[in-house]
Amino acid sequence: MNPNMDMNMPVNVPVDDPNADTEWNDILRKHGVIPEKPPSPTPMIEEALTQARQLAHENRLEGKDLEELDELEDDEDEDFLNSYRAKRMNELSEIQHASVYGQVYPVQKPEYSRAVTEESAKAWVCVLLTSSSGMNTESRVMGEVWRELAGKWGDIKFCQMAADLCIEGYPDKNTPTVLVYRDTNIRRQIVTLAELKGPKTGVEDVEAVLLGLGALQHGDVRLKKKRDEDGEGGEEPKRSLRGASTTKGASVEDGEDSDWD
Repeated sequence: MNPNMDMNMPVNVPVDDPNADTEWNDILRKHGVIPEKPPSPTPMIEEALTQARQLAHENRLEGKDLEELDELEDDEDEDFLNSYRAKRMNELSEIQHASVYGQVYPVQKPEYSRAVTEESAKAWVCVLLTSSSGMNTESRVMGEVWRELAGKWGDIKFCQMAADLCIEGYPDKNTPTVLVYRDTNIRRQIVTLAELKGPKTGVEDVEAVLLGLGALQHGDVRLKKKRDEDGEGGEEPKRSLRGASTTKGASVEDGEDSDWD
């Protein structure tokens, strides 16, 4: 040792790659010269993948209806299958209990606050403002789409009225207009169908809007059932404003629809 060396001077210890698994690095880590090597992310990634696979396996029956569950009797544990059957039955019971509307409600201006704004404190309320002239094809056919939605989603209140009776001087060119209420506030306003699919707008397009707002849930069995029906031989064609018919009844403007009795 050099007798003239300052004992307080730092000693330069040769270090290669501090993350390398070498005997020298182990000695340096032991004496605190270099930090401990960070843990490898591989075990954590593998654990996360294992948990994801386990969760996917546990939830493999999510979204299946009662008929699909019955088809799995030979492939699934009976107790596990029965638990999902009970879950589906409860969901259907809740839907039936909540379906208190189930039709299109005509609304007049004096009752608008009670029938729409106040009612939205209890449920989602959708209002369709249509042309009163009878010349607006999109308004008339949107009324057909509105009736189908009302029959399918009985836990949402669907209302309809002529736009100029709701708002004096409302331009006919702005119809149809859709207003979606919740908790006494307008959550979405759609003026004409230009922001949807124009004359090709159908039931599924309105449902997509309601899904985005949270008025409908992606796991709802009614959504799945409709998709399955549309895929079976094409007997139930998709409705659109260009090709939809009024075979279920005349338009609201004609005053002959049974929903308004």
